[in-house]
Amino acid sequence: MKDKNSFDVIIIGGSYAGLSAAMALGRSLRNVLIIDSGFPCNKQTPHSHNFITQDGETPLAIAEKAKAQVLNYDTVRFHNGLAISGKKIETGFEITTQQGETFQAKKLIFASGIKDSMPDIKGFSECWGISVIHCPYCHGYEFRNQKTGIFINGEKAFHIASLVKNLTDDVTILSSEKDSFTAEQLEKFNKHNITINQKQITQIEHQNGFITNVVFEDGSNESFKAIYASLPFEQQSDIPKSLGCEHTDTGYIQTDTLQRTTVPGVFACGDNSNPMRAVAQAVFSGNMAGAVVNKELVDDVF
Repeated sequence: MKDKNSFDVIIIGGSYAGLSAAMALGRSLRNVLIIDSGFPCNKQTPHSHNFITQDGETPLAIAEKAKAQVLNYDTVRFHNGLAISGKKIETGFEITTQQGETFQAKKLIFASGIKDSMPDIKGFSECWGISVIHCPYCHGYEFRNQKTGIFINGEKAFHIASLVKNLTDDVTILSSEKDSFTAEQLEKFNKHNITINQKQITQIEHQNGFITNVVFEDGSNESFKAIYASLPFEQQSDIPKSLGCEHTDTGYIQTDTLQRTTVPGVFACGDNSNPMRAVAQAVFSGNMAGAVVNKELVDDVF
């Protein structure tokens, strides 16, 4: 009789990437355990966009529909809990949860996401994902033709500004580091009437997460409808690193094009291993991870 705590695959993280991986595996009759703590990074985002068939839906509604469909496959099990440690064992890997439960699997997939580090600006975290946003493709259309700020420095600010300028003519770079731009970039900003405000931001005034004013250190303020920001982050789970998975210089779990990490038998997908933070990308990478894991399991016995 099969051990009830032993699986073909354990997936850490039960949002879009993890559920997508689980569906590919469930359809291949693999015994799968999804461990999820219930704290997705987009929990404040009111609507998800740029994902066909689900455009404008809430992130929660998409995830709940996906979970219901995945759990129709009776070899897939969902466990509410927080995975806190993992180790290599003779038969594969062992994962331990915060509650002290242990589960074993031949393969691991980390779809555990990342945690954003908020700046010390009053009101910023309350607006994150609502009107302080990260991606023109995910959010830009909803703020088209509106006054927009870019709270980013250097090359990334230049890149985002070029995309946002296509959506609105009223763009301001909110950067205290004017020296981070080249002369050619400053010339482009001037050509396209993009201004640079170098004052330090002390507060974002808002109504239910929607910006009304940005307050600066000198007491002045300026109204905006949206602000793009790029935040530092850390991995939601440190288990991949403890298992020996290498990370990129920018902090993502290093994977190849098949979502394999540098540790055999361990895979990663979604935001933890790709800077393209979008539902469509998470679903794609999860599907790829699930398919490749199944192929490895097949190759082990065929």
